[in-house]
Amino acid sequence: MNLPNRITLCRIILSIIIIAFLIFPFDSAGITIPQLFVNESLVIDIKYLIAGVLFVIASLTDFVDGYIARKYQMVTDLGKMLDAIADKVLVNSILIILATSGFIHPIIPVIIVSRDTIVDIIKMIAGNKGKVVGAIKTGKVKTIFMMVGISLTLFYNMPFELWNIRISDILLIIACVLSIVSAVEYYSLNKKLILSE
Repeated sequence: MNLPNRITLCRIILSIIIIAFLIFPFDSAGITIPQLFVNESLVIDIKYLIAGVLFVIASLTDFVDGYIARKYQMVTDLGKMLDAIADKVLVNSILIILATSGFIHPIIPVIIVSRDTIVDIIKMIAGNKGKVVGAIKTGKVKTIFMMVGISLTLFYNMPFELWNIRISDILLIIACVLSIVSAVEYYSLNKKLILSE
């Protein structure tokens, strides 16, 4: 359990904390969460701002652990597994919660989760045949758009919401398009391997 793996493990724990915080029934427990009234039409629930700060911290650890692992040659199979789990728990769970809360359209988590499933299957098939399928550039760019889009959504798209510019939605749509493109690229790059007996 080296430093990058510990950072990744912290991201998994932080992801679980964020999920629990977002789905906890504060009203039923008699706990009142303060709200900010920006204007007559925009009311901000502090709960999502807190979750947004935690999400940004968790997202930054995603880049930090990978950077340290590559720079100091500390890449391990355990680290790769933990990193994949951390990414899915953090991003996919938050997307589902945001969709059920009405912040984003349900098609977004459907596309992202479906894409991740397809890519994971491709990697599993390749692994069973002794090949390692690495991350591709499109997938990395998708992750950046996704992280920023989710962060802005949790922050109520501020300050862009004041000018009625839905930057958060635009970033998430771009992330979905890149998700589909990257899934096609993964398949194209590994087509022969997948179809071979």
